[in-house]
Formats: sequence, structure tokens, C-alpha cells
Amino acid sequence: MLKYLLEKEFKQFFRNKALPKIAVVMPFMAILIFPLVANFEIKNINLTVVDNDKSTISRELTEKVRSGGYFRISEVADNYQEAMRGIELNTSDMILEIPAYFERDIVKEGTARLYIAANAVSGTKGGLGSAYLAGIVGDFNKNISTVLKDGAITISPRFWYNPRLLYTHFMVPALMVMVLAMVCGFLPALNIVGEKESGTIEQINVTPVKKLTFILSKLIPYWIIGFVVLTICFLAAWMAYGLVPVGSLATIYLFAALFVLSFSGFGLVISNYATTLQQAMFMMFFFLLTFIFMSGLYTPVANMPDWAQKLSIISPLKYIIIVLRQVYLKGSGFSELLTSFWMLSAFAVFFNGWAVLSYRKKS
Repeated sequence: MLKYLLEKEFKQFFRNKALPKIAVVMPFMAILIFPLVANFEIKNINLTVVDNDKSTISRELTEKVRSGGYFRISEVADNYQEAMRGIELNTSDMILEIPAYFERDIVKEGTARLYIAANAVSGTKGGLGSAYLAGIVGDFNKNISTVLKDGAITISPRFWYNPRLLYTHFMVPALMVMVLAMVCGFLPALNIVGEKESGTIEQINVTPVKKLTFILSKLIPYWIIGFVVLTICFLAAWMAYGLVPVGSLATIYLFAALFVLSFSGFGLVISNYATTLQQAMFMMFFFLLTFIFMSGLYTPVANMPDWAQKLSIISPLKYIIIVLRQVYLKGSGFSELLTSFWMLSAFAVFFNGWAVLSYRKKS
């Protein structure tokens, strides 16, 4: 009986002209575009420089800031009041003021002051821009100290797992999870309720098909589609960013199988309770947004309030995102991901058990 039900599900899937295209095109578009726009790196910050010293060191500092890649020197103002007009007209984001006698103070006293003013209407841009500028000035200060003082101590940082500090490498594995959740969550959520609206569910209800067999026939196709979608994401990440997992692909597929099983089961739970397609879409959209924001996709869970950190344990996306980032960037193995394994297994059992119990079969 399961064989024929699966045959029906696959025929329905491929008979729909849009769904196969979405399953193939959506992963490519998401991996190619989302990492470039969902990027918290701040670049092209308009900076106004007020150089009251006009010395060799002040010019070197200005050039170092310009070549850092984060700032564009939008204006070189004569004084601070003139620079503030750029802030007020929104043609400048930050001001770097170099005071008079800047070079003399560094050479004679070994210390000098700089003034940084940031437009904090955008808190993220103001805060990160100030931090970037402070980092560039700090690096410049170390170089000056090395020139002026023999034997100065220098620090050479090493960045593990993402040595180039590329934000796309941090985001791409998580975006794979988001695509997987959308495809394997929304489609099952719309499946049963779609049959309710078309009336075909009544034909199933009068057959001797058991509830468990019926739910399995709904889960297995999306389980397979999930593997296809994930594989397409891997190919897109490799083609667009040269990003390949440091760890084992088998580990990723194992955890992805658990995640797809659990999230498809959750979609079927919604489909069992919804009476219309619109209702199912809104319910799934609400829960998916909640799971995404609680998962650490954009904001680390450790940065959330205590209550939000505790609430994040209900998000299956949290655990699969941890897995993909750990395996992709660090090469973690199964033994280092046991917490995620047990949590995803628990979600799979809970949601699919709920889906079987909540399906109301009327004969």
C-alpha cells in the first residue's frame, strides 16, 4: 500500500509545474544572492577628515584609513564645524579629526589624541564604523611605535576556521538550513490541507490505509527532496564562493536527514490542523520566522536575553545550523555534535508522532 501512495505523491509533485522548478532554482538563488545582501559587514562608510596638523604622519594615517577597504574619504574639511555640516546633510557618516601638533606629540611625548565622531542614527553602522576606525588607528599606532622605538612588541593575530574573516563563510551554511526549512516545511504544511480543499482526502479516508502508512507516504517524498535541495546548495556554495566542508559530507547528510524528518513532520502537524491553504501558510510562516530568529542564524544565541536563550531550545533550526557551521568551518565530527543529534532525534520523534496522532481519519 505504501508503494502506491508514494507513487501518487511523486506524480502529484511532478505534475505541478512550479514545485520542481522551485526545488531546483530556489537553493541556487538563495545561496548566490542571500549571503551578499544578508551581510552585517559595514563597508563604504563615508568619512570626513579634518587634518589640523598636515604633517607626514597625519597624511600617512589618512592614507591608511583610505586603503583599509571600509572607508571612503568623502571630504577633507578645514574645521570640525564644516565637517558636521556633512553629517547633517547625510553626505558623511563619520568624522576623523587630527589635532594640531599631532606629529610633534607622537615624536616627543610618544602619545597623541585623535577625535572620532560618528552618526549613530544607525547604531550598527555607527558602532561598527567606530570599531573599524579604532582598529585601523591601533594598527597604525603599532607601526609607528615600531619605527620610533627599537624592540617594540608586536602582536600577530591568527584567525582560526575563517582566516579571511569572510562573513559569507559564516552565513552560507546557515542559509542552507533556511532553504531546507522553507522547502521541507512549507510543502508538507500545504499538502494535506490542499487535499482537503480539493476533496481527494475523502477518498483516502474511506480506504483501509493506516494513519502511520499515510503519514509516511507524505514524509518520504519530502525527505528525498530535502537531500536534493541540500546537494544543490552544496554545489552553489562551491561554485559561487569556493566553499567546501572541512568535515565529512556524510555527517551533514545524517543530521540533515533528522532535521528534514522532524521539520516535515512539523509541517504535517500544521496541515492536519489547518482547514485552508491560507491558514496553513500563515501558521507555517509564523512558526518559521520564530524558529529562524531564535536559531542564531543572524544573531548569536549567546547575545540574546536570558529568556530568549532558554526559549531557543524549541527551535530545530538552532541545532542543524550549529552542525553545518561546525562541520563546514571546523571539520567537527559526530562525537562533537551529540547534543544536536539527540535534540534533532527528539524533534523527529515528537513532531512525527504528533502528526500521526493528530491526523483524523474518518472511514
